[in-house]
Amino acid sequence: MFENIKPMDIEKRSFEIITELLGDTVLEPENELVIKRVIHTTADFDYVKNLTFSPHAVSRGIQALRSGCDIVTDTQMARAGINKTILARLGGQVHCFMADEDVAKEAKERGVTRAIVSMEHAARLSKPCIFAVGNAPTALISIHELIEKGQLTPALVIGVPVGFVNVVESKELFVDSDVPHIIARGRKGGSNVAAAICNAMLYQITR
Repeated sequence: MFENIKPMDIEKRSFEIITELLGDTVLEPENELVIKRVIHTTADFDYVKNLTFSPHAVSRGIQALRSGCDIVTDTQMARAGINKTILARLGGQVHCFMADEDVAKEAKERGVTRAIVSMEHAARLSKPCIFAVGNAPTALISIHELIEKGQLTPALVIGVPVGFVNVVESKELFVDSDVPHIIARGRKGGSNVAAAICNAMLYQITR
């Protein structure tokens, strides 16, 4: 039998079902809404175990957003999925340099991925940034290298690329690091997951 749910109540009911299905699983209170938002987006409960948080990563991300930081993504899909209205209200915006002509030209000339060049461009932004990577492991590798060189200090790194080549290895660069991070360990992830994590923090500010 179908549930008779008003359109405005579908999301609320979905989160109720997620809570019911989690059963006795105990989530860290600070991380709970992020994990549930990712499950809501993917219908994949593996993220309960896959998502790894550095100490106070969520609260640090929220504080950065409150302070008007920008978000850098590696795909237009993630950019489209992030709630730009709320972000703009806080003084921030979303950047994705992947489709920029100068990025494509430089990447071709150097024989590297556009993701690498995009992150290098992002490192030159004057504002603090949260980096939300949902597709390209080379973006995560580039971020790590820029941090090591002292050229980048992210407010938070959201590392959730999906796939098979260098995906696991790129994520593991951050797991034991001092860089504030939210990482989806293993091969799962995606632009939708990156956007969901950003929105989970934004919604905690405005709801």
